[in-house]
Amino acid sequence: MFILEYKLRGKTQQFKAIDEGIRTVQFVRNKCVSLWMNSKNVGKAEVYRYTTTLRKEFPFVKCLNSTACQQAGERAWSAISKFYDNCKKQVKGKKGYPKFSKRTRSIEYKQSGWKLDRDHKRITFTDGNNIGTLKLIGSRDLYYFQEFQIQRVRLVKRADGYFCQFCLKLDVRDITPILPQTKKMVGIDVGLKYFYADSDGNFVENPRFYRYSEARLNRLNHRKSRKLKKGKPVSNNYIKARQRYSKAHLKVSRQREEFGKVTALRLIQSNDLIAYEDLKVKNLVRNSKLSKSINDAGWSQFRKWLEYFGVKYGKLTIAVNPAYTSQDCFQCGKRIKKSLSTRTHVCSCGYIEDRDTQASLNILRKATMGHIGSKSDLLDLNAWGDLSSILVGGNTCQGKMNQ
Repeated sequence: MFILEYKLRGKTQQFKAIDEGIRTVQFVRNKCVSLWMNSKNVGKAEVYRYTTTLRKEFPFVKCLNSTACQQAGERAWSAISKFYDNCKKQVKGKKGYPKFSKRTRSIEYKQSGWKLDRDHKRITFTDGNNIGTLKLIGSRDLYYFQEFQIQRVRLVKRADGYFCQFCLKLDVRDITPILPQTKKMVGIDVGLKYFYADSDGNFVENPRFYRYSEARLNRLNHRKSRKLKKGKPVSNNYIKARQRYSKAHLKVSRQREEFGKVTALRLIQSNDLIAYEDLKVKNLVRNSKLSKSINDAGWSQFRKWLEYFGVKYGKLTIAVNPAYTSQDCFQCGKRIKKSLSTRTHVCSCGYIEDRDTQASLNILRKATMGHIGSKSDLLDLNAWGDLSSILVGGNTCQGKMNQ
């Protein structure tokens, strides 16, 4: 699925109509979850049929497009089915029991309820919420795709405005030229001191976007809290302060996302094979002393973009088991235990190397271990098959960060 996003320009009453539609979607989703909680033997079909019942029962639900109501039911069943899957897989800890949504920020249409004007870059919503015609602001040409390729249209509310997303049934590999092979491969070890160190001895600094913005965020949060008077209605000044605080957080998240995207793209463009750790970030953030720094680094976003660009440009990305990659000596294989504060690997065999660089070399070795052939054969993408993301060594990391 390929997504194009445009910012929306319209009148205040139109945006209020979008807000009303989003609240209706949240209402339908929560009612479907409530039906599942209070009834026995409720399956997917019963949840979907209940959305039709809600349209007959509540006039404001009927104002919403029927496909948008169906999608609200899909959101409810998605949460329920995820809970069932976690129970079947016997996931440790909480299984993700469905909860009532309180902060829904989007509404999704399927093939009806909207009409696109490509010439004037406008979109009109024709359901009973009276959203009307909105201007699309963006650089991407609307003639870039065919209208039948639009699977869904999504309206998203953020702190800095409203956006329209077109979900296209499009394979990015069909529209992206394959990059020429560079005959290079690299292993990368992500960390907190540096964002990552590679097997060539290069380091990328950790930007720490949240850490550098933390003082300003705390100040804006304090100002927001002072505007809220206990026992009194929410004032306009509080709403403005809350919006400034939300925009500051949105800026930090976008900075982190863009940094991960650009860094991943550079790696893909300069290498044919990229090996990285298969880290379970969800387990790592349980460390109360490191959780803020790990979330600020954005390792999961970086991996997401690395795998996406690998598929898009036909490059090989391999996730390996991270166990003992920073402990085992790259030269002799001896395991040397060290704490996080020890940043240099020193072995009795005489091998001395930076801890992160040594780990990246072990990661690359794990990714290429057992492959028969010369280095040129190793970098032949056809020899690896059609998969562009391969898991090597199994998923046995139990939340232990060996860095």
